[in-house]
Amino acid sequence: MTTPPTFGRRARRFVARWAVLLFVVYLGAIVVFLSLENSLVFQPSSPAESWLAPANPRTQDVWFTDAAGTKVHGWWLPPARAEAGAVLVAHGNGGNVTHRGRLAADLHDALGAGVLLFDYPGYGKSEGRPSEQGCYAAGDAALKWLKDEAKIPPGRVVLFGESLGGGTAVDLATRHDHRAIVLVFTFTSLPAAAKFHYPWLPTHTLMRNRFDNLSKIGDCTRPVFIAHGTADEIVPFRHGEQLFAAANEPKEFLRLEGFTHNVLFGDLVCGPLGRFLERYAP
Repeated sequence: MTTPPTFGRRARRFVARWAVLLFVVYLGAIVVFLSLENSLVFQPSSPAESWLAPANPRTQDVWFTDAAGTKVHGWWLPPARAEAGAVLVAHGNGGNVTHRGRLAADLHDALGAGVLLFDYPGYGKSEGRPSEQGCYAAGDAALKWLKDEAKIPPGRVVLFGESLGGGTAVDLATRHDHRAIVLVFTFTSLPAAAKFHYPWLPTHTLMRNRFDNLSKIGDCTRPVFIAHGTADEIVPFRHGEQLFAAANEPKEFLRLEGFTHNVLFGDLVCGPLGRFLERYAP
């Protein structure tokens, strides 16, 4: 005669079944996240989806080719003064260069410098598909264009990274001469930023796209200017603080009180940036 299971045995079986089910669901969520990683990280807009007129009518279309042969599109706003050099802008993860036309105009007005905006592969009119290495390669090609075509020495180029673009700016700064580096709303690393939004996922272990700015910024030897909003809901304010703590002198941190992530920062950043460059990178 079979002995009926005790309450304790039934409870253990119930817990075990639910533990297995939850584990399977968790693994499934990880697989879905990994399959969607690139579409979550990179959110480009094609010209058919969104294409804006430049804020400054002197803006020119330019093209260059990266090391992999990918044709990359950019916008070039020539400098008001040749000695002012240029700003190379690596933009955030969404849209395309045309969504940064106001930023280019603000930087041009505040610094007198030329401004080169460039799209990553798969963004705007650029060919290819976006990836971390593709962003770095596009940045290399843009910097080369400034040197070869615009005749601006790398030492007169300010590397400007907005959000995701901070990863490209930091990487360029570790490998190329430059005047200074500027990071606005930039994360310590992409897995750390993802962990803020998905705390239950092992982002540091599994994510392929890294943009590990915190480990690289100590290799940047030129002046560092960092700005971050205290109410940033995408990249927590503490990321900016941690990057600043790890950066070498001379450096400056601009606290944007009450600012969220997707805002126009204009003169709030460009004015202090101009004074910083005059003081530390004339």
